[in-house]
Amino acid sequence: MAASVNAHNDTQKVLIDAYEALLVHVTQMHELVNAEQWEDLIKQRTHYVMLVERLRGLDSTVLLDEAGRQRKAALLEDILEYDAEIRRRLVARRDELGKLIGVSQRQRDLHRAYAPQQGADSDGDDEAAT
Repeated sequence: MAASVNAHNDTQKVLIDAYEALLVHVTQMHELVNAEQWEDLIKQRTHYVMLVERLRGLDSTVLLDEAGRQRKAALLEDILEYDAEIRRRLVARRDELGKLIGVSQRQRDLHRAYAPQQGADSDGDDEAAT
């Protein structure tokens, strides 16, 4: 019976340790967002998804006692707060990039529309000058 309790405690520890590792990772991602290091953030996001998948598997097989459930809930609350802030900042960045792309496309369209006319005007000026 003692071996069963120890095995249960070990599996609980593995699950809680995985949640703690996820919290550390999402904290690092939050720091990247605050520093506007977007490329590094995207690279870290892949690892984050892998950690979440690992947790999903563990979560489905491990039963937690009351203390474990409370610790998991506290960790999840922190993780979700960071994740929500990261997502909010990513959406703002996406919107900012969308605006920049729109401005760039309008400038390109204007250039295409008026560049032939500018070329024609300068040809006429050259002929008039000679």
